[in-house]
Amino acid sequence: MTNMKFSEIKSLMQEPFCSVPLIWIIQEDTLANRLPMYENMGWERLISNWKMHLVGLMLWCFKNSPSRMLDTGNFFVIPGSPLDVWAAESYSKTHSRSQLRTENGFDDDDLLVLVVGSSFFYDELAWDYAVAMHDLEPLLLKYAGSNDVGFTSKFIFLCGNSSKDYDDALQDVATRLRLNQGSLKHYGINSDVNGLILMADIVLYGSSQDEQGFPPLLTRAMAFGIPVIAPDFPVIRKYVVDGVHGIIFPKNDAEALTNAFSLLISEGKLSRFAYSVASSGRLHAKNMFAAECIIGYAKLLEYVFDFPSDVLLPSRPSELKNLTWEWSLFRRELDQIYSNTEHLEGYLWMNSSNVYDLEEDMKDYVRSKNITQDNSEDLEEDIPTLLDWDILSEIESSEEVEMLEREEHRIVLCRSRKEWKDIGEWDDIYRNARKSEKLRFETNERDEGELERTGQPVCIYEIYNGAGGWPFLHHGSLYRGLSLSTRAQRLSSDDVDAVGRLPILNDTYYRDILCEIGGMFSVANKIDDIHKAPWIGFQSWRASGRKVSLSKNAEEVLEKAIHENPKGDVIYFWACLDMDGGIVGKNDLLTFWSTCDIMNAGRCRTAFEDAFRRTYGLPSNIEALPPMPEGGGRWSALHSWVMPTPSFLEFIMFSRMFVDSLHSLHVNSSKTSDCFLGFSAPQNKHCYCRLLEVLVNVWAYHSARKMVYIDPHTGSLKEQHPIEHRKGSMWSKYFNATLLKSMDEDLARLQMMMIIHTDHGCGH
Repeated sequence: MTNMKFSEIKSLMQEPFCSVPLIWIIQEDTLANRLPMYENMGWERLISNWKMHLVGLMLWCFKNSPSRMLDTGNFFVIPGSPLDVWAAESYSKTHSRSQLRTENGFDDDDLLVLVVGSSFFYDELAWDYAVAMHDLEPLLLKYAGSNDVGFTSKFIFLCGNSSKDYDDALQDVATRLRLNQGSLKHYGINSDVNGLILMADIVLYGSSQDEQGFPPLLTRAMAFGIPVIAPDFPVIRKYVVDGVHGIIFPKNDAEALTNAFSLLISEGKLSRFAYSVASSGRLHAKNMFAAECIIGYAKLLEYVFDFPSDVLLPSRPSELKNLTWEWSLFRRELDQIYSNTEHLEGYLWMNSSNVYDLEEDMKDYVRSKNITQDNSEDLEEDIPTLLDWDILSEIESSEEVEMLEREEHRIVLCRSRKEWKDIGEWDDIYRNARKSEKLRFETNERDEGELERTGQPVCIYEIYNGAGGWPFLHHGSLYRGLSLSTRAQRLSSDDVDAVGRLPILNDTYYRDILCEIGGMFSVANKIDDIHKAPWIGFQSWRASGRKVSLSKNAEEVLEKAIHENPKGDVIYFWACLDMDGGIVGKNDLLTFWSTCDIMNAGRCRTAFEDAFRRTYGLPSNIEALPPMPEGGGRWSALHSWVMPTPSFLEFIMFSRMFVDSLHSLHVNSSKTSDCFLGFSAPQNKHCYCRLLEVLVNVWAYHSARKMVYIDPHTGSLKEQHPIEHRKGSMWSKYFNATLLKSMDEDLARLQMMMIIHTDHGCGH
């Protein structure tokens, strides 16, 4: 993984994603294998570079332990993956054992033994192989040192790179032991590793080092159906049954190794026992790590996730059963991911790792430093730092954004001219545009966006909180950004600064507990300053993330519906409350209130009723929970809707009073630090948000607004909960505009008196 890769997830490190658990899963073990070499060579800078990246993210997950030198306290080790087995099966479908032998200069009758080790060393023949060679000498002498055995045996050593130094070292061994010509051959780890395994008769694990994790090359060999021989390391015995899935011998016991090898050979070919071991090993490899891996990830998720109240908690890891891989699902997904041959080979051959690229950079640095050691000044490190990559990323990102904005602006202007002609005379529009352009120089909050929206009957404010939400926002005359954070406003835009318009949002506590509806309050505050269109709408940035934002077709349908019925008292919505959930094993249909309860720790109805009662001053003997229909129909969610601007102001009057009552109940409760509408930390932080998200439904239903669902993809319209079906169920008296206005004024006067009283008290 290069430094540039980290910049690609930069948006996940910004709001609103800062609290989202970020887990990196490292499937290859190249880094873990090469870290000891870095330490021996004194490459502390390279180790520090990796460590810096590890510290910057929440959790790293490795197949094998990446060594204590990288222990930043934020990594898990979860062994196993279905990728090795899948890779072996995929490779076998496209490659022939016989063809591979021909291409590499081996005969079909040759007995090929592939010797692999634990670490992939890069520049020198590993000490590990020197020790292994000593243990292998009796085996080599017996099967490659004479012609008495009656067949040709060849030993292939897989280690290091493909340099001549390795070949020379092995030939020295062959000469010293007087082995047959061509009986020893070397391949580097940057060779076709899968091809070497597939064409081998036996794979011998020749390492003398005790392993923390099961060697991946042994897993790959077993998956290919090749019999394996390995020392009796604890990790080997943990997964392999001797004589069933492979042959295990006491480490550093040359005689035991020779005896184990002889069990697999019969008259120059593999014995029947060898085929039995290979077959059992292949079946075993398919799910060898499944249980440990699945339980490991289950424990990881249990540790990382702070589950909200509406989530049906998973079973505990200890209760999981039938722990095998779902191969039918894996194969379909993996075939799609690695359908590109280049990508597939890069993974299978294990030679495309950026680990090696960073090593080359480190070598260049060491060489340049050695050259300048005799000079009075040392050259500065030429390896880019994380800051260098971030600066480069920001430059490229800003250039790309500017290019996209220029192109989108050109398209929008062309489209806007056509739409303007449909709404009014061009001369009037032109005069308004000139006036708007003049005003643009008088305020920092207006730019080309205002010119584009001139004459539009509706504006949809897209609410976001943080730069991480920028990619989910739309451009064009229909939309305008509404930022809940002054620092996170998009550059070169006329996004509304909610904090600037509503000072209470300066307090992060209130901004967090109100969420999107806080932005609506800011727009409603002196609305004529920013919004003059007869219709108004809102859309959360989350709508795009959930793929329920308006498509171009749906936008056109919405604009046409408003144009044809400009004075209709209707609310159009396109993001729906999920009513398809429920508890597994139960047939109870979810209703509006039961869904709201699920979203709010089972207390939605209680909290709503108490707040509603307080808002209207209702006595305890009068019902205070507005009834909502229990049969079918859709309800709005994600604050994604459009309605006439006067209706919006009525809704805001009701919402402000309701929120004031809800907050008073919370503040006056015995546990003000805890949210009574949730259990998890995110729910505590955004206490009222999920209840307020569905508040518009109660208001629209009981104030006799026509509710129309617009499919965000197709644009089809369908009325929900027709007004004629609501007769006898609506609490219209509580949602009368005159009553709401009077109550809102009373509340405003009360709050003003409290402010004056507080100031008066402070003055004394």
